[in-house]
Amino acid sequence: MTKKQYIITGIGVVVGLVAGYVYYLQVGCASGTCAITSKPVNSTLYGGLMGGLLFNMFVTSPKKKDK
Repeated sequence: MTKKQYIITGIGVVVGLVAGYVYYLQVGCASGTCAITSKPVNSTLYGGLMGGLLFNMFVTSPKKKDK
């Protein structure tokens, strides 16, 4: 992977971390039985994973040069 690809994926992870924490604050799980949203750490890490995967879809692979 190139430096640009790492940067785009890293930005996606950061956006996902923030979105996961905001989701925990706004929606959350009042009963505590929800696996992902019951704790802020779980929700934040899941958001980071999803954000990284989402932004990684927009990374283009370098084109091969024909000889």
